[in-house]
Amino acid sequence: MAESISLAEKTNSINGPRYGCALGAFHSVVAIPGAVPITHCGPGCVDKQQTSFALSNGCQGASGSVIPSVNAGENEVVFGGENKLRNLIKGTLKILKGDLFVVLSGCIGELVGDDVAAVVGEFQKKDVPIVYAETGGFKGNNLIGHEIVVKAIIDQFVGDYYGEKTKGTVNVWSDIPYFNTFWRGDLIEIKRLLEGIGLKVNILFGYESKGVREWKNIPKAEFNLVISPWVGLSIAQHLEQKYNQPFLHIPVPPIGGEATSAFLRKVAEFSSTNLKKAEKFIKTEEKKYYSFIENFSEFYSESFYGLPAKYVVIGDSLYNLALHNFLSNQMGLIPTKQIITDNPPDKYKPLIIKENNNIQNDFATELEFIEDGYTVINKIKEIDFSGQLPLILGTSWEKSVSRELNAVLVQTSFPVSSEVVLTRSYIGYKGALELIEKIYSTSMSMIP
Repeated sequence: MAESISLAEKTNSINGPRYGCALGAFHSVVAIPGAVPITHCGPGCVDKQQTSFALSNGCQGASGSVIPSVNAGENEVVFGGENKLRNLIKGTLKILKGDLFVVLSGCIGELVGDDVAAVVGEFQKKDVPIVYAETGGFKGNNLIGHEIVVKAIIDQFVGDYYGEKTKGTVNVWSDIPYFNTFWRGDLIEIKRLLEGIGLKVNILFGYESKGVREWKNIPKAEFNLVISPWVGLSIAQHLEQKYNQPFLHIPVPPIGGEATSAFLRKVAEFSSTNLKKAEKFIKTEEKKYYSFIENFSEFYSESFYGLPAKYVVIGDSLYNLALHNFLSNQMGLIPTKQIITDNPPDKYKPLIIKENNNIQNDFATELEFIEDGYTVINKIKEIDFSGQLPLILGTSWEKSVSRELNAVLVQTSFPVSSEVVLTRSYIGYKGALELIEKIYSTSMSMIP
């Protein structure tokens, strides 16, 4: 019998995509209160990204429905789209209220050579708060696009700064808005935790952000905090060079008591915050957290419930490593395989592998970087769950294989198409309790 070959191997196409194109970074603009994206791209580009991230990923909404777009067609391909972009910007400034406008270019404008920088420059000379970001799809996925957009805002809008730094203030770079399904809740919880140990926090995106005013204060912060394996790291390095601003890189986001306490102590030691105040907050949070865990342990210790013992994690590197650390080290479950799907640049893969290897457990785990959904499904089918109830932490693309294996599926990474997510988070002390509730409520629903 001929060996099966995946669609990706045949055509270089990807079955079951788990990210968007660089233009999808307009969601990062939408997530900044007071900021308005303007897109210089073809018809349908914005709609596809908006449908993927805002509707088919936790039904988050409020992203791309009113985004101005050039909707470039044949005329713009032949004669260029600079005049149409210029008129679009003029119309947007008349109709939409914003503190910052960000023009994102797509494939068509970049391929035909439209000088977006020059067009935007005309408005910048008139003191219009507007910047441009070159986010053609061939530049990479929306994670790369996110970093392009952030750097564009910093360089063109925030600008130079030579003043003093404000002690105890931190800029946070972590979840990517709308791509990370739980970004809203995650950032709210991260800010709460950091403020709890005495820091002032520029969270920059979402409900807790003060919008454009907060972005203007980026250069004044004492340091930058990157809570991610790789996304945001180049931003922090850029800020270090531009503003002489140090950064702390914590590759694995904290989930659970043990990881969160270690995280907060590391941040406290790096910053100028009061260590005694930080320790008091940590002890208070731990007391609450472990009281709930103690209550849960009575149920957890009853083996006759037939709870999952082995798990596999499929998803972006941010949550993948964090979930693996929590489930293995703090919940005592047995890892089988880690599949990372966000296509990290090759230069970051050794770091991700190293962090995975640093997650101590008694079982060797295999980490693979796979983008093609067909291959992912086959990898899951190869896992030996020893006849027990399998636990899959993945995406909506794993719904069919979870039914086939009679597995518990908890959707933790893009896309999450069958759930509504508003402020849910799996980060920190509180997030770990929500994750436990989700995993074991789902598990119990599958037991006759």
